[in-house]
Amino acid sequence: MSHENFYGECYVAKKITNYHMKLISVPILCLALLSSCTYNKEELLYNNTCDTSNVKYSVQIVNTIAANCLGCHTGASAPGGIMLDTYTDVRTVAMSGRLLGAITHSPGYRAMPDFAPKLPECRIAEIRTWIRNGMLNN
Repeated sequence: MSHENFYGECYVAKKITNYHMKLISVPILCLALLSSCTYNKEELLYNNTCDTSNVKYSVQIVNTIAANCLGCHTGASAPGGIMLDTYTDVRTVAMSGRLLGAITHSPGYRAMPDFAPKLPECRIAEIRTWIRNGMLNN
């Protein structure tokens, strides 16, 4: 079937078949699946349970602080003067309420870690338990 366009030129109108639709829709579907959202709740993604029954400063707290805080909060040039290098430093910030306020993104506190997602709920629960249990250096 041929037609003339506005300029008098001939062109052939092609019928789009189901086959053509499949050829078009399969790549679009694949692209949509590849660019879909991710789900990154650590506790649910890896089917982990959060065990806070035996939280130790030397294990859970030190590891969380080292992995998420010491990139900035170390040495004399630590932002806001908040150093987290030693047990005494961490305990001091925890006693003031600033540690838990920052990592839970509570109103009135600067959300930490800075320029990164909020800590997983299990890491926050471990720090909360450590504080509740007296902030022992164990």
